[in-house]
Amino acid sequence: MNMQAVSNLLGRLLALVGLSMLLPLFWALHYQGPDIRAFILSIIITVGAGVLLCLWTKSGEIGHREGFAVAALGWVLAAAFGSLPFILAGSCSSFADAYFETMSGFTTTGATILTSIETEPRGILFWRSLTQWLGGMGIVVLFVAVFPKLGGGGYQLFRAEVPGLSADRLLPRITETAKALWVLYLSLTLVLMVLLMLGGMDLYDALNHSFTTMATGGYSTRNASIRGFNSPYIEGVITVFILISATNFTLLYHVLRGNGKVLLQDAEFRFYGGMILVATVLVTLSNRCGAYGNIISSLRYSAFQVVAIMTGTGFTSANYELWPTLSKSILLVLMFMGGCGGSTTGGMKQIRILVCLKYAYRELYRLVHPRAVVPLRIGGRVVPEPTVSGVMGFCVFYVAIFVIGTLTLTAFGLDIESSMGAVAATLGNVGPGLGRVGPAQN
Repeated sequence: MNMQAVSNLLGRLLALVGLSMLLPLFWALHYQGPDIRAFILSIIITVGAGVLLCLWTKSGEIGHREGFAVAALGWVLAAAFGSLPFILAGSCSSFADAYFETMSGFTTTGATILTSIETEPRGILFWRSLTQWLGGMGIVVLFVAVFPKLGGGGYQLFRAEVPGLSADRLLPRITETAKALWVLYLSLTLVLMVLLMLGGMDLYDALNHSFTTMATGGYSTRNASIRGFNSPYIEGVITVFILISATNFTLLYHVLRGNGKVLLQDAEFRFYGGMILVATVLVTLSNRCGAYGNIISSLRYSAFQVVAIMTGTGFTSANYELWPTLSKSILLVLMFMGGCGGSTTGGMKQIRILVCLKYAYRELYRLVHPRAVVPLRIGGRVVPEPTVSGVMGFCVFYVAIFVIGTLTLTAFGLDIESSMGAVAATLGNVGPGLGRVGPAQN
């Protein structure tokens, strides 16, 4: 592995993270908060470390191994240096807490260790939201877009970062594809910000929640999350944009260019829409009988929570810990699913679940027809067997981590419901789980 090239790219990435701290510094200065000094020092340290790393190393050819190394180490270093504002501002008492909060941000998990969000400095809260927005589309994808001279190495970085079964190019050059994705991402964020302001949010809150909605992250400036605004309009707008953010951005790009039929032609999107619809109906009916007095209230809160949990956004408009057991069980299952491949969501992704279901059907069919040759098809196209094997391996590995993680937490004395909820929520980048890590806890 070319460690010189990897280190050089990591240095540039650190410099980019450091420069992004200028935005929360602006809000800290605007509100004259106690976090001004923290951001100034963090910018100097982070940009300085990035520049020094670039000067001490040389750029070189980027292959598969280098691409995956930069993608993996990039998250580790970004979270490490991104935790500096939390420590220097006194928001977190230890590096472990600060690192958890920052990694939860960059990975758009949304789990938090902060107990009183509304008392935190405005700059710190904006930095939390910004880490999710940067991590939503992917800081490595942003990196590819900002540094167009990566050559073939740009594709290796892009391929290592973008989720899904394949990393599709929208345009001939991979840097142009990365730029197109980020322009689309930024444009949708600005549109959402305007719509939230029309619903009564001020600029600061609207910008923060636009960041964390588009990233399907879930950080909020309110202790009560979205229910703190108590607005059906805001809940409805955020629900729509969560659904958009959980859609494959390649499809969104083609829709905006006038090819709207591509959505209904896409098998994964149809499956994703069907799962949302079925889960919403089931949870609404369950809550109608056990939590709410009328179907309208039940539909309002159930639909928002189903969308927020399945896509890994993690916003809350109600304390679903008070819901019937059936509703909570459905939400637990949804934590595994995620949105579409190529979106900003976490979880297994709908496309992998669809492949697993078709694989299971094919194996049952072979039991009845042992001599049949049955290729696995998604949307009329045959999925190559190596891809099917990779998907099955990923899903088995995912479930194995869930089981091991759950057993580990129960060994520390956590009850089984909280353990399962915590592991499912963090693996799927959801944020709030069940039990002691539910929506009313941290």
